Amino acid sequence: MEVSEVKITASEVLPLLPYKFEVVIQKPYGKVFLLPDESILICELTKQYVPIEQFKEIFTEIKPFIEQFGIRKFVFDKQNLRVFHQPSMEWYFVSWKEEMYRKGLSVHRKVLPQDQPAFNLAVEAGRAKILAEYKESIIHRLDIQYKASVQEAIES
Repeated sequence: MEVSEVKITASEVLPLLPYKFEVVIQKPYGKVFLLPDESILICELTKQYVPIEQFKEIFTEIKPFIEQFGIRKFVFDKQNLRVFHQPSMEWYFVSWKEEMYRKGLSVHRKVLPQDQPAFNLAVEAGRAKILAEYKESIIHRLDIQYKASVQEAIES
């Protein structure tokens, strides 16, 4: 079975893949996995909606791992989300990604919900708004790609 053909979250797919990993952050609304040999961090949000305070909390806790482990790729597994929140996305793009870029992180992969076309359209519109409003930011220099699966995100 080709694991990348199956739509499953990071929690479900990582045990099936040949990568060494560990859970480095665990919250009621999300988990963060470290793949030390690949220099990859994966953040999986586990709820349908994560309030901005909790969103910022988990991403703030991720920051030390970026530098400590020389993380070169960040995978954001959003498959469980059902509610899009533009202020969270804007903070993530403009503040968090900018700070992580200065620490050497420029490769970002995202896995969106497969069965949520309205959510995915909101993400696309929100990203376009951010790119238009923040022309001077580092966002345009980042390698950001949307992938169909966590496995594809890791391997791309």
